[in-house]
Amino acid sequence: MIPRRLIPGFLAAFAAFAVDAQTISPDRARNLAAACSGCHNTGSPDALSRLAGRSKEALVGQMMQFKSGVRPSTVMGQLAKGYTDAEIEAIAAYFAAQGSGTTSR
Repeated sequence: MIPRRLIPGFLAAFAAFAVDAQTISPDRARNLAAACSGCHNTGSPDALSRLAGRSKEALVGQMMQFKSGVRPSTVMGQLAKGYTDAEIEAIAAYFAAQGSGTTSR
């Protein structure tokens, strides 16, 4: 049994580990973002809504609205619920870094 006086320290250490575990590598972010290209193909003039070059903050905000149900949708709400907040942040950062032109990745 853990002495009560040590519990806050253990909780703080666990919280720090949990935050580190949420770190998404650039390769994983790229792979997660690839799932978006079916509808949001950055190279197509017919793309639903271009994601490349949009601000990370705007993309995260919209995804969180879809995830919470604040922003109504037919598909995006269900997709957004499948991602953790850290994954949404990573995907948004990936697209924000792509610039507004077309990509070949």
